[in-house]
This record gives sequence, C-alpha cells and structure tokens, in this order.
Amino acid sequence: MPESNFVDYVKIYCRSGKGGRGSMHLRHVKYNPNGGPDGGDGGNGGSVYLRGNHNYWTLLHLKYERHVKAEHGGNGGRDKCHGTNGKDVYIDVPCGTVVYNAETGKYVCDVTYDGQEVLLLKGGRGGLGNFQFRSATNQAPRYAQPGEPMQEMTIVLELKLLADVGLVGFPNAGKSTLLSSLSSARPKIANYPFTTLEPSLGIVGYRDRQSFVMADIPGIIEGASEGRGLGLRFLRHIERNSLLLFMVPGDTDDIKREYEVLLNELSNFNPEMLDKHRVLAVTKCDLLDAELIEMLRETLPEDVPVVFISAVAGMGLDELKDVLWRELNSESNKLQSIITSENIAHRDKDMSRFADEMKAEGAEIEYLDEDDIEFVDEDDIEIEDIEDFEYEEADGDE
Repeated sequence: MPESNFVDYVKIYCRSGKGGRGSMHLRHVKYNPNGGPDGGDGGNGGSVYLRGNHNYWTLLHLKYERHVKAEHGGNGGRDKCHGTNGKDVYIDVPCGTVVYNAETGKYVCDVTYDGQEVLLLKGGRGGLGNFQFRSATNQAPRYAQPGEPMQEMTIVLELKLLADVGLVGFPNAGKSTLLSSLSSARPKIANYPFTTLEPSLGIVGYRDRQSFVMADIPGIIEGASEGRGLGLRFLRHIERNSLLLFMVPGDTDDIKREYEVLLNELSNFNPEMLDKHRVLAVTKCDLLDAELIEMLRETLPEDVPVVFISAVAGMGLDELKDVLWRELNSESNKLQSIITSENIAHRDKDMSRFADEMKAEGAEIEYLDEDDIEFVDEDDIEIEDIEDFEYEEADGDE
C-alpha cells in the first residue's frame, strides 16, 4: 500500500441493466382451451446513479471497484406475470467530483453537494408480453417485445476540492506552514522541495465565529505545463476556488517575476482561472527589516492586494485574513463566481493531456463477462417489424 490514501482520479466501467423479454404464451387449461394470450411484461433493467456523500473526501473506495453493473430485468412469465425489475446501483462520491467520458474526454456530469443524485446510465425498459397486443382482430398474437438493451460507458472520476481560497506558489514558499498556522490542518512540513504531495484542506476561523476554507496544493514550478516537477495535475483542486492566494518568499531575487511565472502556468492550464480575484502574500518576512519591506513594495504588481506575512512569527496573519475575507465577500467576486463557475465545471478535457492520464491509469478494462452474453437458437426465434417495434416470435409454450 502506498503511504498516501489520497485518490483523486479513478477510471471505472459502468453498465446499466437490460430490460427483460416479454412472454409469448397462450393460455391452455382444462375447460378453457382457448384462453387467449397471457404473456407478461419483462422487468426494467437497473440504472446507474452517482450520489454525493459528504462522508467521503477521496475516491479511495472506488480505486479497486473498477466494474459497476446494475441488475438485468427479469423475463415475463405466463399468467401475465411481470418480470422482476433490476436493482439500481448508486456510486457514492465525495462532493466536488466531475465525470468525463473516458473515450472522448467529454464532460458528463458534476456532483457538488451532499445527497445529490445524478442519473448516469438508464436501465433498459422491459419488453411487452403478447397480452398487451391482443385486439379484436388479433385475438392470439404470437409475438412479444424484447427488452431494451443495456447502456455502458467507461468514465473517469476526477475530484476537485471545494474551497474558498486556493494557495498557489513555488515549492518551499510556506504554503503548508501558513495553512497549519491559520487552521487546525497539519500538513507535512519540511525544509526541502515538494514536501506536499497531495492537497490539504483547512478551515480558517474569522471574527464572530465566521470561517472560510483554504486549500493547499503541491508547489508548481516554471515549465509545469510541460511536465516539470509534479506538473499541473493538482491545479484542478483550486479550479473552483473563489480566490487565489499567491505566495512568494520575501528572500526571492525578483518577486514580481515569480508571480508572473505562476500566472503563466495557470493560464496554460485554464485561462479562465486568471479571471478570479487574486491576493499576493510575501512570506518569510521575519527575515526582512521595515526599510527593505518598503523598498519591495515599489517593485510589486499594483493590480493585486499585497500582504507581507510570516507564518512562523505570526506576522501579518490578521491583516491577511482581513484582506481574504474582504475579497471573498466583495460584490465583484460573487458576480464573477456566478458567471464562471458553470463554464469551469463543464469544460471538456484536453485530449492530448487526457490521453497521457489514461495511459498512466493502467490496463485496459474488460467490457463483457459471461452474464452479458446470451445464447439463443436461431431456429426458435424470428424477428418481425410490427408497429415500429421488434418482437420475438415463438410457437408453443415459452
């Protein structure tokens, strides 16, 4: 088992149930030799649903459950007996899960809140028995309707953490230290690059018992869009954040240039992320004196609020929370989140990047098993087109 159980990417095969066949049966009993048709309808196949569950925070429970199949509908019987309906299957996923078609990369659906149910694959309807086709001119129909076929799809589940503030910065910029100082989260902190290998969430308390959620992701470096470092894989976890907090150490040679490099990497991943409100935090300022801080202010970008902080010394943390809270609750930020959130959630996959993700995912998935294959003697079945339906014709009892 790996050291981390954080799983945010899973590919699974889903299949709904097929509808049961309708029965073609003519009633023959004592004292009623011409009882007429009494074939029952087939049962409906089970459907596949996605359901939001706040008790899950990763996709670990689906990592080893790669095949999800609903039950098939039962066949109809004599005496107008209806076939059993197949049981539906519910896939519980954490809130913030996005589903894509694994073959085309197209967006399928999104699960954002607890208890939300989304129909992924609809089960096939059961076929009608010959009892349903009786009429005054056709009192003994010798055909029945087959059930609708099943639906199948290979999907990719991606988890996008739901948070208010997302931390963006180079490795060793102090993101994990800040999260541990402002919240009760305890991410791994060490004096070497790429200490954080998985996203972390923390709830930051504010005045009057108010709070907001902050997300920390692994650091990105220049060229991450080309695969350097850990790449841009974890940027999707801050794709829905209302506010981005850029963090650059105060001992950096050129703070403005590093900030622009981070902006460029975000643009390569998703240009819409540049429309979000941004705040720049200059970290590790306990190593700087007041005169040097004033000199640095003149070189920093003017289109973004700047806060000088030190998470270790507790310097500027209250001011930072005030700035974040003000930006989060500004009218322009609320309006922008309404305009852009749907577009971000429904953005299709870049197939060039998506192909690499699928290749790294592992072996191919087997689509069919013995339960999906049905052997029928061609001599006993004949298909006719009657009223735009396909019917199964047989003679005698079933």
